[in-house]
Amino acid sequence: MVGDGHRAAGTSLRAAQDEAGVPPGIWKGQGLAAVGLVAGDVVTERQAELLLGEGRHPDADRIESELLAQGKNPARARRATVLGRPIEHNRSPKTDKAKERIPWLGLHLVFRPPPTAHIAWALMGHEIRLVLELCQDIARDKTLAWLEDAVAQIRWKGGGKHRAGVRDGLIVAVFRHYESRAAESKPLLHDHAMVSIRARRPDEKGTWGNLSADTMLAHIVAADTLYVLTFMEEVSARLGWAWEPREVTPGRRPVMEISGIDQRLIGWQSTRRQQIEDALPVLTAKYEEKHGHAPGERAAYALGCQAADRTRPPKRTELLSLTELRKRWRDSAIRAYGVDVVDRLAQRARAAAAAVWARVRPVVDIALAAVDVVAVVYVMRGAFKRHHLLAEARRHLAYVLRGRPHQAGLDEQIVQTAVDDYTRPASRRTMTADLRALYPRDTEDQAVLRPLTRKRSAPPYERARLAADALAARVHAVRRAERLGSRARPLTVSVSAASRSRPFRSGRKDGRRLEPETGVDTVEQTRRTFEAAARLAARLQDGKRERAVAHGPRPQSAPATPPPPHTQQPGTQHTPGRTTGGVA
Repeated sequence: MVGDGHRAAGTSLRAAQDEAGVPPGIWKGQGLAAVGLVAGDVVTERQAELLLGEGRHPDADRIESELLAQGKNPARARRATVLGRPIEHNRSPKTDKAKERIPWLGLHLVFRPPPTAHIAWALMGHEIRLVLELCQDIARDKTLAWLEDAVAQIRWKGGGKHRAGVRDGLIVAVFRHYESRAAESKPLLHDHAMVSIRARRPDEKGTWGNLSADTMLAHIVAADTLYVLTFMEEVSARLGWAWEPREVTPGRRPVMEISGIDQRLIGWQSTRRQQIEDALPVLTAKYEEKHGHAPGERAAYALGCQAADRTRPPKRTELLSLTELRKRWRDSAIRAYGVDVVDRLAQRARAAAAAVWARVRPVVDIALAAVDVVAVVYVMRGAFKRHHLLAEARRHLAYVLRGRPHQAGLDEQIVQTAVDDYTRPASRRTMTADLRALYPRDTEDQAVLRPLTRKRSAPPYERARLAADALAARVHAVRRAERLGSRARPLTVSVSAASRSRPFRSGRKDGRRLEPETGVDTVEQTRRTFEAAARLAARLQDGKRERAVAHGPRPQSAPATPPPPHTQQPGTQHTPGRTTGGVA
């Protein structure tokens, strides 16, 4: 609640927040009306202690005092302020594992934009900083609203085994922080959202209970992708910037970054990540010595968490406001890379956006998107659930649209197409890719994806991209045959060791761009290329007219009779995704 500052004994919460340079927390969520709160109200220390620490009403002191004044029993008066089951009932005096019996009282969610957004927020002007903070607010609130409406469930009946939607919504306390925990303070705009696990059941009495924590945690990745997609769209709509993929770790999914931001500034800002990576080889070597093999995906994640804990620096003792922090960050960046790099950040972002929009056509092909999503999730997981497809569909939209807005419900439409056309049940709760649907006539090609699921010499995401490229090539081949009016012949799509878009790689190269970097020089080169192409086209047109004057016009064949309106040529079908714009 006070950021990374230190709160002296006897200091009020608001004074400690002012000294630490962080704003006070605010309440969010649709369930605030049930406890007499309003969205945007400041989170007081007593409210947080009662709701998030004891599972009681935020105004429990007043309620308890009124009941005692009416002559109620103290135990009954206290019980009336408890939302749901009291914590005391979960304690066991006969065991030393009492802490394990205390239920969860909150979920901690962190909303953090991509690194280049931190750089723009910290080093650009005051107006851009306010716009980026507004984009952060909108993306965070939309993600919380989706969790409330589509994900949140409450335990109900049958000993808590049944689930039902919450009656009102969630109660969330949001705290905004401005810097990272690096040894030298670095910009890191992020929000901590403490979600109370107490919610009302959808019954007539509106009784209180506990949220299904496993349901919330299962949809965390889908919520993360929705937040990033919404933040990208808000930034592009308000500032006119575009986004490009950047590979942070070889073989892992790329992250979307603001195009035109100098990549050296990402290393300047991400010093905390470098500290973790420096400690990770030692832990990995100890793991290999103990177990006799390299760590897998889960073990590597656990080692990363261990490295983060061991390298965590102490909290900052110097108290600085946001204005002072921004001045310090700007001076540090200028000392490292020069004033020209810092002052031209906004100009380069606008020029790079123009180059991106000239190169990338933001059109979503639902059929190809469904094939891409199924291939990636199948190779990464084998058996999967709907929320896995939803998270990958939102990643696909972020990559294809580059910040352009998408129609509401388009991610769900892609998932529904994938479920209906390209999946089959794998168990009672999971599904898997239907290879017969992906290759309906060529039985020999149904084994294209199987070797990729077993090939351990390459990272999982590399294999997933190869599978997606192979299936996309198959779809394009079928469409090409249909457009030409010929019978689609069996076509074998071979998966080579080197992919045109994302090849297998060996060695380490952090921060590699998956596309050419766009900037002022790239825009100028594109302009010169367009002018040269226009001059060449003009010369060709002049030569054609000179030949017509010298030799006369060529005889033309009789035009073919056009087909009647509202009919199609024989042997052709409407090709999905071939439109002039929008969503196909």
